[in-house]
Amino acid sequence: MEKNKSFRLPRKIRKKLKKTIWLYPPDKNGGSLMAWPTHSQEDYNAVKQGVVRDIMAESTKAKRKQEKKILDKEVIILDEQLKSYVEKVFEKESRNSSYLTLIEAKKTQRAKVAYYNFINAYHLVESGKESYETICFMSVDVARDLLKQKKTKKK
Repeated sequence: MEKNKSFRLPRKIRKKLKKTIWLYPPDKNGGSLMAWPTHSQEDYNAVKQGVVRDIMAESTKAKRKQEKKILDKEVIILDEQLKSYVEKVFEKESRNSSYLTLIEAKKTQRAKVAYYNFINAYHLVESGKESYETICFMSVDVARDLLKQKKTKKK
């Protein structure tokens, strides 16, 4: 996803939109695309029209905390096993890049949580909770974003 240089939101609106996760309606398989209304004019218009939904508003704080505890649990698997997970979840076009992103996230301290989220979400999908497949996709996106961030020096 590329940032549109000409698209700018006022600071207060941008801060409000960043506090949550926005998803488009699920497709026939139950997967949803993530919307970035702070970066994209199309996604912002979808928020204004009510097309995308705020998943943070759908759950309570205690429920989110418990899910986060489950998804953030440290799990390390072999790279071959990770590759088979990625092959089962992703389409052929995005398998290689997603696998490489997760391998790099596994080695990086700030992106390691996205790696754990992918594995734990995959295990939940395997146990029959199909709604967690979206988290598999989102965890790779989060890992990409975390890997792009440069380390800031504290003064």
